[in-house]
Amino acid sequence: MKKYSWKGTAGILAILFILTIPGHSHSVEKETTVDIKVKKFLGKMKNQWHDLNVPEEDGKILYEIVIRNQYKKALEVGTSTGHSAIWIAWALSKTGGRLITIEMDEGRYRQALANFKEAGLEEFIDCRLGDAHLLVMEIPGPFDFVFIDADKEWYPNYAKALVPKVTPGGCLTAHNVGDPGPAPRGRYENGTGDYYRYMKSLPDLETQIHPKSRYGVAVSYKMKKKHLD
Repeated sequence: MKKYSWKGTAGILAILFILTIPGHSHSVEKETTVDIKVKKFLGKMKNQWHDLNVPEEDGKILYEIVIRNQYKKALEVGTSTGHSAIWIAWALSKTGGRLITIEMDEGRYRQALANFKEAGLEEFIDCRLGDAHLLVMEIPGPFDFVFIDADKEWYPNYAKALVPKVTPGGCLTAHNVGDPGPAPRGRYENGTGDYYRYMKSLPDLETQIHPKSRYGVAVSYKMKKKHLD
């Protein structure tokens, strides 16, 4: 009988673990300079994100949506200090895309710029300081990926401004959203409940809460129009 060493088994398990990390395909693609810098930065910052940033698990969800659909034109409403933008822009660095992200607080904006530079992603991000209430109306689009994580009571207004700018096949996501049910109640009635009901009411969108998110990432895909022959 052929004997297997624990050393060999451990090596195989290590490879399998690496394959589960974003940035690695099942063909064990070579890491880019961007991959190395982003992973180093995220490792340094692990469990240190504050200022209303998304948790790591939700950052990974955003990354995977962009990669899976090969999105290239992205918009984020609510940068904070940049955790979610880093995950989105990291994915866009692989698809050949770019992110526009909006933050109204100057302190968080400047910290986000520093974070983007340290993570090696500044060339993939156009970070804008300003009032998103106005900028979402002015930015022309189109976008194939949108992430909203700003003032919750304004979510329905952001959606009404941005849904027409999302391309067919594109995706609009939002943070801290839950299904409130048919009647107003509970913690999701701070604007996100109305947002969810509005998104569910649109016939050209398919909306659900991502099953892997504990903090409520709502995901809405805009259906492509069917052509009748």
